[in-house]
Amino acid sequence: MARKEQESPKAEMTPMIDVVFQLMIFFIVTIKQEDIFSKLNALVPSPNPDKSQNKEENTTSIEIQVGLTPDKKDAFAFNKVRVDLKRLDEIIKTTAATRPEEQVLVCCDVDSHHGALIQVLDICHKYKMKNLSIMSMGE
Repeated sequence: MARKEQESPKAEMTPMIDVVFQLMIFFIVTIKQEDIFSKLNALVPSPNPDKSQNKEENTTSIEIQVGLTPDKKDAFAFNKVRVDLKRLDEIIKTTAATRPEEQVLVCCDVDSHHGALIQVLDICHKYKMKNLSIMSMGE
């Protein structure tokens, strides 16, 4: 009986590539995304029953409104007076120089752009205003 010549074994690449792609898809789908909000440094005041606060101490002296104009452009107001971003920057700079611990309440309209809020927060951060609160207005 004559012996047949054996072919040298070849590794098939197609199944290996399929397995690699399936593993990549599995890891991409199951990776845990970092929550950006858990990284924000926000100080929440704890209630202190020993201090008796009067009504004047609880009022905010700086209120910044963020909204949209009728033609869908960003609009800003400082204590209910309409200002542009450059003027708001000047006001925050002046306030931060004299009262850096002043509480700032940023009120955003639900239809406002996120970028407008970020611009206001960037200005406050630039002048080291740390006592910030953000509130949503509208629906």
